[in-house]
Amino acid sequence: MGWQEKSEDPSYVHRAMKELTDVMVHDIYSPPVASRTYAYASIAGYEAARGGYPAYKSLAGQLHGLQKLPVPKPEEVYSYTLAAVTAILAVSKAMVVSEGKIDEFSSKMMQEFKDSGMPAAVFDNSIAFGKQIAEAILAWASTDNYKQTRSFPKYAVTSEPSSWKPTPPAYMKAVEPHWNSIRPFLLDSAKQFVPLPPAVFSFEKSSQFYREAAAVRDISLKLTQEQKDIANFWDCNPFKMNVNGHVMYASKKISPGGHWINITRLACQQRSADVMQSLEAYAVLATTLADAFISCWDEKYRSNVIRPETYINQYIDASWMPLLQTPPFPEHTSGHSVVSAAAAIILENLFGKGFSYSDSTESEFGIPPRHFTSFTAAANEAAISRFYGGIHYMPSINNGLEEGRRIGQFFVQRLATRIVLSK
Repeated sequence: MGWQEKSEDPSYVHRAMKELTDVMVHDIYSPPVASRTYAYASIAGYEAARGGYPAYKSLAGQLHGLQKLPVPKPEEVYSYTLAAVTAILAVSKAMVVSEGKIDEFSSKMMQEFKDSGMPAAVFDNSIAFGKQIAEAILAWASTDNYKQTRSFPKYAVTSEPSSWKPTPPAYMKAVEPHWNSIRPFLLDSAKQFVPLPPAVFSFEKSSQFYREAAAVRDISLKLTQEQKDIANFWDCNPFKMNVNGHVMYASKKISPGGHWINITRLACQQRSADVMQSLEAYAVLATTLADAFISCWDEKYRSNVIRPETYINQYIDASWMPLLQTPPFPEHTSGHSVVSAAAAIILENLFGKGFSYSDSTESEFGIPPRHFTSFTAAANEAAISRFYGGIHYMPSINNGLEEGRRIGQFFVQRLATRIVLSK
């Protein structure tokens, strides 16, 4: 493959995004933090390549706080694929713990571009421009309040019966209790799409809350193999803790957002999307996921609902255990439901509502692929998987799906990536 063909090859973009996923899995990034990282990296890639594709519109002036970005020099020749990959990897390196892994991958990829016979001037121009974009995106990211939230007070566990408590086996502290303080990308605020509230807490057997908890236990006692497979396929728990005697260790898996990023790669490859179409899909999907997590986490720590495992063990069945390990944050709404519904809206807008595909995302974790006839079908399965897994009540799933759909529709209506030419 010559350097001109390499400059049009989207596989380099997909490989860069997959490397980011692999490193975040290795570093055990929480779902909200992973979503933020995907957003900035994918926006950098999109903006670095956009100059070579006049039909695409900058996200500057659309996303909160993102000002005018550097533009290519008309007298210079670029490989916009190389520029995009450079930007993605530069932002990724700045945002992950294992910088060395990004460096090693980047060096190998840069050598591939050099080996293609790309003229030195084109190579240097592309690298320089990609780094310029990355620096601008990182400067923008530094103003989103993330650093400040690192020093905010930790979640204080209370004795209130209705509130979330740490769960076994690790009894981990609450993940990102102040995530609603992060600047949204497109949403007006974290509270723009507040979902329906959960049922009123009660331990009375006649109450709605008790019935919802009992339903979680009841389904867990009669799960079919298919339902167990669904729960495990969508588990996406990046920090599952395993106990072996006195030893405790984490199993590393992809995050819920990372799963949908990978579905985007599969869709792009199946549709033979070009470089810019692929970068567009990642950027729009990742920013939507990031805002979906901000919205969901705002609700989680506002309603602060006790998890089924805690409630059932205390009021229904002391020996009951869920199929999946309970994540360390409040219950309502279901994060899988919110982000999956939002992702489905975005991907159906990009690829069509009847897009049929095989999802092999979990194969590297020993879980076989599953086939879906649409992104909505996948989102609905991801949502119900949390009920089968024993970690969410049904209203959290239904309310989360509606919350996610509203966020996805908002992004489709408000975020413009294509320049519409007047007739």
